[in-house]
Parts: sequence; structure tokens; C-alpha cells
Amino acid sequence: MKRLLIVLFLCIALLWCLPQQVLAQEDRISVMVDGLSVNFDVKPIIEQGRTLVPFRALAEALNVRVDWDGNTQTIKAGDKQTNIQLQIGSSIAYINEIPVPLDVPPKIINGRTLIPLRFFSEAFNCSVEWIGATNEVNIISAPKEMTVIGFYALGDSRTSSWTNLFGVPYPETARGNTDVVDELALGWYSMDGEGNLLLNSGTGWQRPPGWEVVLETAYKYNFSTEMVIHLTNGTGAISSLIASDDAVEAAVDNIIKEAAMYDGVNLNFEGLGLSERGEALLAVQERFTRFVQLLYSGLNPYNKTLTLTIHPPNSAYRGYDYRALGEAADRIIIMAYDYGPKPEPINQVMRAVEMAAANVPTEKLVLGISAPYETAESIVPKIGIAKRYNLQGIALWRLGLVPADMWEVIRAHTK
Repeated sequence: MKRLLIVLFLCIALLWCLPQQVLAQEDRISVMVDGLSVNFDVKPIIEQGRTLVPFRALAEALNVRVDWDGNTQTIKAGDKQTNIQLQIGSSIAYINEIPVPLDVPPKIINGRTLIPLRFFSEAFNCSVEWIGATNEVNIISAPKEMTVIGFYALGDSRTSSWTNLFGVPYPETARGNTDVVDELALGWYSMDGEGNLLLNSGTGWQRPPGWEVVLETAYKYNFSTEMVIHLTNGTGAISSLIASDDAVEAAVDNIIKEAAMYDGVNLNFEGLGLSERGEALLAVQERFTRFVQLLYSGLNPYNKTLTLTIHPPNSAYRGYDYRALGEAADRIIIMAYDYGPKPEPINQVMRAVEMAAANVPTEKLVLGISAPYETAESIVPKIGIAKRYNLQGIALWRLGLVPADMWEVIRAHTK
């Protein structure tokens, strides 16, 4: 009898422990979309081998609009191509009004509606991978239409922007990676403190021999082009320039004249606001904003665009009033790099985008990515951030430094 009681006790203990182990395993389920974690207020569960997750968090991560009808307990979700409908407890869903059977129906747990993750994701052309060893669901969203800007700057035979773009040496052309890039930011100019354009600067920014061929070929391939003016404030050159009305006027005039050959201007003024604080910092911001406003007004009559390539809001350089600059320019490229660790920390890049998006419409924001600091794997969540926040696109520093496997990742995620 004693032995029977011991056996019975062990069986009860095993039965009690088994669900706890299953729950513990399910507690560890993580969901990644484009390399970025999705946070749920109710934890995902596994039922009949299917992962169910709160629908709203997943929909937001995939940029899918959703509606919940509490009266009929119906979920509706959609984008430009696809509309789906699910109902609590029903094993039939609808994709563009076509019925589709579900292995597991949606259900409500702790006040949250959970839906089959794979069905929902694949309905919107995502790829879904279950990694059993880590209890992780890896979702890659469908390619997103976005602008891809390539900085075209002086390199060498090993890091040639031309060869990296066209896949063959200058001046030959081929398809290469031209299907990925939409615009060329031509890093050929600098500027002095008096507002004069420089074609040969000490930082390596210079217009190369044969630049005319680059422009002609760009237009043949339907690339938009911008002249990039790069200037750093290490010696106070930018501070000196924007503090002088005469220098600002000269700079604006010189830029407008040169811009006649391009579709627009890209102002890459770096290093503002490192040491200033308080009123001095505000003065720096106001002077730079005023310069941008004057340049934008001068370019407008000629239908030339103005892009700013500037430090992110969470950098050490605070001389950029994002709200004012977002109103004074056509778009801003956020230089979300140089944080220290390489590849760039995802949380820092995401924070930069969130801070910028709090002040500038996301359709005017472009995420700058420094190719030498990234890998084919690490660039996935960077593009994922641009997707998730509906940015206009990404900008690559620079052509000539983008390896083949990184091109393939960009090609797979953008269109």
C-alpha cells in the first residue's frame, strides 16, 4: 500500500509538472519581425503546434491596419493588396473574401485577441521561420517600396563607387546593382567659411575627373542626382559661415548656380553643437536653420530639392533643430551611426528614428546606414526600422563599400 501511494504521488507530481514545463517553454517564445523584437502585453501561446499571438502588436510591426468589432468579435486587417477577416472561435478565415481553413481559430486570453501567427503573416506575403532550438519565430516582411540613396564619392580601384554600382570598371556600364539604387548623392563638394564651393577639400571630398560621364550615365539610368556639400565644424568653419550674413548669402548663391546640373542639393554639415549649451546652443541651431531656410527658398523657383544629411537627435552634436529643419527642407537623412560599437546598436538607431519622427513627418525621413559598420546580417534590422516607421527610405554610405551579400539583402527587402 505504501509503495502504491508513492507511485501515485509521483504520477500526480509528473502530471502537475508537465503543463508547467509547457507553459515555461511557451513563456520563452519570442517573435522577431525583420530582426526586430515584437513586444506583446499577453504572451504568445502554442496550441496544436500553432503559435498564436496578440493581433494588434503583430499588425503594427507589419504596418498593417487593423479593426476590431467587439459586437461580432471579428478582426479585419489589410494593406493595399490584401484584406483578411477572422472571427473568434471560427476555423474559417477570409483572404480577399476567399474562405481559408485555419488549424486553430482565434481566441481571447486575458482580454486580448490572439490569432494564428503564420496565417496572418503569410497572408501579407511575409516569410515565417520557426526556430525550435530557441523558441523563436523569425518573420521577414514583404519587400517595401522605399527610396534607396547611394552616396557616390571618390574611392580607389578597390572601393570604386562606379564599379560597385554598375558591376564593371569605369566607364563601362552594366545592370550591376542599378536595380536597387534610386538616387545618387554625389559627394563632390566642400565649402569654406566664406561660402565658396570647393572642388578639392582636405577631407577627400572632391569632384573626380570624368564627373560629366557620371552625370550623363546617371540620367540614362533614370537616377535622381544631388550635389552633396560636405563640411565639418572641427575648425569652426560651419560656425564661422552661418554667423556671417555675407558668407551665407555667398554660399546660397554659389550653391544655387552649381545646382543647375543636378536635381537637388544635399547639405551635409557635420559637427554642430558639440560644446555649446543653453543660449549659445539655441543660437547655433537658429543660425543653421536660417541658412537652410534661405537655401530652400533660393532653390524652390528652380524646382531643386533640398536634403539635409545631419547627425541624429541622440548624438553628441545638438546643433540641429529637427522640427524647424523638417519644415525648411524636403527631407532629412538621419546619420544614425558612429555610436561606438559596430555594428551600430539597434536600440540607438531606433531611438534616433523615434526622436526624429517626433518632430518630422516620417515620409520626409531617410535612415542613413554606414556600410563599413554593418554586415549583411546586421543591416536587416536597420532596414526593418525604416520599414516599421514608414520612412521614405535608406541612404547608403557609400557606394564602393557595399559588399555583394549586403546588396542581396537590400534587394530582398526593398522595391
